[in-house]
Amino acid sequence: MNKGEETRQRIIAAAAPLFNKRGYAGCVMKDIMAATGLEKGGIYRHFESKEEIAAEAFDYAWTVSSAHRRKGLEEISDPVDRLKHYIAGFVTRSAIPGGCPLLNTGVDSDDGNPILRERVRSALRGWRKMLAGILEEGIASGSVRPDVDVEKVSRLIISGLEGGMLVSRIEKNDQALKDAMEQLDAYLETRVRAPGVERKTSRSGTRPTYSHN
Repeated sequence: MNKGEETRQRIIAAAAPLFNKRGYAGCVMKDIMAATGLEKGGIYRHFESKEEIAAEAFDYAWTVSSAHRRKGLEEISDPVDRLKHYIAGFVTRSAIPGGCPLLNTGVDSDDGNPILRERVRSALRGWRKMLAGILEEGIASGSVRPDVDVEKVSRLIISGLEGGMLVSRIEKNDQALKDAMEQLDAYLETRVRAPGVERKTSRSGTRPTYSHN
């Protein structure tokens, strides 16, 4: 990576939490200049517009958040327990200040900014595909009921988590998000896990633990 690309990535990393917390309109160039220590001309040497910075910042924030939430998944062999681990990671882990980039940017770009809106749609499609892949693996292995609609369950998980996050933000506590996790866990156990399947939460046989980061 050359010096120009390093500077570009540094701008994106500094801008990501600003856009995530303040939104597109609320994040002004002076904020990005202050966060990076660069003048306006120095920033626009690497980007054509504020919109381009915002789009790249969303991609960065979503990539970092997604990786953070997936920590430990590879240690869990059972697909249902893997989903429960992922849900708990969503609830208890935060990688980017301001909350979920998908929720924030989705609301922020709903009435305009087609570039950002398409980035959000692409991220959502990727998220659904990841969850559906885990469910399909479970069906193939016999740990998930064969009649489960993987697309429906994937949407339910995403809707429950994002809805819980929105209500928690409004109420300024995390109870709604915890309630969503509890209900999703129960749904996965009663409606998704195949009857009679022995739970194997990890390679070591112990249940994963979660902590705020």
